[in-house]
Formats: sequence, C-alpha cells, structure tokens
Amino acid sequence: MGEQSSVFDMIGPVMIGPSSSHTAGVVRIGRVARKILGNSPDLAEITFYNSFARTYEGHGSDKAIIAGLMDYKTDDNRIRTSFEEASAANFQFKFRSVGNSSTMHPNTVKVKAIKGAREIEVIGESRGGGVIKITEFNGFNVGINANMNTMILLANDKKGAIAFIATILANDECNIASMSVNRKGKNEKACHVIEMDSKPPAITVDYLKHLPWVNEVIFIPDIDF
Repeated sequence: MGEQSSVFDMIGPVMIGPSSSHTAGVVRIGRVARKILGNSPDLAEITFYNSFARTYEGHGSDKAIIAGLMDYKTDDNRIRTSFEEASAANFQFKFRSVGNSSTMHPNTVKVKAIKGAREIEVIGESRGGGVIKITEFNGFNVGINANMNTMILLANDKKGAIAFIATILANDECNIASMSVNRKGKNEKACHVIEMDSKPPAITVDYLKHLPWVNEVIFIPDIDF
C-alpha cells in the first residue's frame, strides 16, 4: 500500500513564500532537526543537493532552513530575517551545495548541527506542498514524516526490545500507528522510530530513558504544533 496523504498535505501549510517545497518544506525539515538536537544550534553546516543546490538562494531555502533550526513555524514572518535573528542569537552557519547526486531526491538537504557537546546529522527531502520525509538520522535509515507524534529510541540491539517497548507504550494507552527498526549490524546499536496517535506521558519517556540498554530517547511532536 502506498503512502496516504491528507487534504492538509495536498493543499500545504500556511506559509511564508515563495514555494511550498523550497520554503515551507525546508522550514519543517529544520524544525525536525532542531527537535532532535534539543535546542537551537551553536553551529550548523547545511548542504543542499540537486535542484535545491541550484535554487536555494533564489527561492529562500537558505533562510528557511535557518528559520526551522530556530524553531520558527512555516507562517512566521521572521523567516525573511532569519539570518539576522541567528546572528543575534550567536548561531553560526554555513552552506554547501552538491548539484548532481543521483542517489538523492531532487529536493534534499543535509543538516549537521552542534549544540555544546551534542552533534547530529539529519537528511531530509521536501516533497512538495510542505510534505517532508526525514530519511536519515546519524547514519540510520529512518522514514519520519513529522506529521504525527514521533519517538526516536536508540538502544542496544537486544532480543525482545521491540515487543518490550511496544508493551510499555500500549500499557500507557499510546496507540502506535507505525514502528520501524533499523540497525547498522547484528548486535550493534538499533534505531527505533515509533509514530503514535497521542503524546506519551512524561513518566513513560523518562522510564524508557533510564533502561540500561537504552542510549537515548527523542520525542518529536507533530511538527506543525
């Protein structure tokens, strides 16, 4: 079965122009990266690929990604002045472009962001109408659309881990819409991506964080809220 789209997905979000794919989608990718990082960055390196590499300056994608990293929504007027806002916040950034990468979606952006000792890398695709997909997080293949409550859980590749996590969430009445697990190799670290209809209780997230075989738990709410 293919991916389903809502009416909202088709008409796109309320946004600052000029383009839903080059502006709104890029803002949303930046917001996801910011949520994963946990704060606005001190430093970021942004790489635009393919179509984005040729148009990111003219279409405002550069301002959009910085705005998203500062947690601005798609309709925030500060998108237009995001460079100045970042400078005032001591947020440094630089851009790179790769114009011909056949393995990547035409509208792809990679974000490397640093806050203190924490560093993340996120690769996202802007698919039109503000619809996005986060395809990679720190080298793991993920498929995050960011239109649902999403938990990223990094853990040891432990037997029974998937069933255990699902049971904990079900006991707290969190209905799992989808769950995927990616690992870099047998018995290596695994990345669980869990999309839910509702936000899990804080005590549940805290419990999962303190399990000895869990390395990190990241919660991303619906990115438009």
